[in-house]
Amino acid sequence: MLRNERGLTLLELLISIVLMVTILLIVSGAMRLGYRSVDRGERKVEHLERYRSSLAIIHAQVQSGMPLVATREGVAKRYYFAGAADSLRIATNYSIWGGQKGHVIVEYRVEADGNGVMSLVASENMVGAEKKNETLLLQGFDAIFFEYFYKDAAEQEGRWVDGWSDNAKLPGKIRLRLVQGRKEVSMIIPMRAHGI
Repeated sequence: MLRNERGLTLLELLISIVLMVTILLIVSGAMRLGYRSVDRGERKVEHLERYRSSLAIIHAQVQSGMPLVATREGVAKRYYFAGAADSLRIATNYSIWGGQKGHVIVEYRVEADGNGVMSLVASENMVGAEKKNETLLLQGFDAIFFEYFYKDAAEQEGRWVDGWSDNAKLPGKIRLRLVQGRKEVSMIIPMRAHGI
């Protein structure tokens, strides 16, 4: 009887090694791509959650704004409220840090980095206190600005203005506009308090 004993030739061994390395490269590339996608997704979710939370904080603070008057000797009574296109100061009873009881003064200001990327920073302190807490709320925008709804008693319809100069009353609404590329988001927040 003839025995048909066959072993692997060197060529067959090389082909099997090349196929195994190719499969390992494909699998490792797919895993690397998967890890990068998961990481990118997690960063996107974190960014969107921070964005949503920041807008909720701004909305709550503006809606709970109070017509508090600053009283200083020799100075006429003025509201703590001050509004410009790139900043907003408001007295509110809603603290970002939550632990502070009573009224706080919140200042939002738009800051640009060296590349022209805009961020919105919030600082907060208790009425009459000097110590301020500060945090970065929004970042990575091309433009961030505030607008204020002004309606005179003689006007039928109001209008949006870039700055607030009326010392006798507060605006009826505040609009925060965020521009990123060709996308623009506008958030209009009605103020419950209108002044005295």
